[in-house]
Amino acid sequence: MSVARVTEIIAGSKKSFDDAVAKGVKRACKTLNNVESAWVKDQKVIIKDGEIVEYRVVMKVTFILK
Repeated sequence: MSVARVTEIIAGSKKSFDDAVAKGVKRACKTLNNVESAWVKDQKVIIKDGEIVEYRVVMKVTFILK
């Protein structure tokens, strides 16, 4: 039987929500071992002068403990 832990991360991208998710997962895998899944909890955009300047996602990342 394995034990998992869930941690919440926030990632951003100037391109898209998909890119923000990909960047967040890539970074999480760099720091955490045994990453199993990620759930996008929330999305938002940062607006400056009427233009979207950043896409942000809040994700819950699940990883298995050794």
